[in-house]
Amino acid sequence: MPATPPPKLPPNEAPHIVAEDLVQSFLIGERKIEVLRGLSFTAQRGERIFLQGASGAGKTTLLYTLAGLERPTSGRVLLGGVSLYDMRGERLATLRNRVMGYVFQSFFLLPEMTATENVMLPGRIAGKVNRKRAAELLELVGLGHRLNHLPAELSGGEQQRVAIARALANDPEILFADEPTGNLDSKTGAEIMHLLLSIADASKKTLIVVTHDPKLAGLGDRNLMLQEGRLAD
Repeated sequence: MPATPPPKLPPNEAPHIVAEDLVQSFLIGERKIEVLRGLSFTAQRGERIFLQGASGAGKTTLLYTLAGLERPTSGRVLLGGVSLYDMRGERLATLRNRVMGYVFQSFFLLPEMTATENVMLPGRIAGKVNRKRAAELLELVGLGHRLNHLPAELSGGEQQRVAIARALANDPEILFADEPTGNLDSKTGAEIMHLLLSIADASKKTLIVVTHDPKLAGLGDRNLMLQEGRLAD
């Protein structure tokens, strides 16, 4: 059977991302933990938003909920007017693969695959294997000389550059990054953040980043502070 096509997102008039009254809670034994408490905000197309807050404030949970990775207990996430969690199964997975790119703190590269093969993975999932594009993306992030290296042969900063290239493989509209500099020294972390911002600017991608570093957060268009599952005033 042919792959399920992703829904078409309306062009630029509407906000790119809308979060409406997001609540996210979990049960630990008989104890209810509220992580998000009725949080709402919008992101415009091409906007660069940084999420900050103390440990446990809900930053990563919010990012994952916006990115289609954690269904909220209640509330809605709209992408260009399309309700993300009204979709299920293959359709939601297809949307994530084609419209969103993800960069994580721990890189999550497959150790047995070369840099090029890791970058090709999202394309394989979408049924579009393109080694040339993978090489071009690695060149873009400064790793044209590391195409055939395994992750163990790369530094932490180089592995994160591979992860960024992988996130770009299907030319997504939105990039989500969860503490992308958290495992890097300050100099390398700043280089990685500037790389993400320059790529987002050049291709007009919406960028949402969780970071603990206020200096890096100041580089975005907006810096949202979370406090106990809500946006601080």
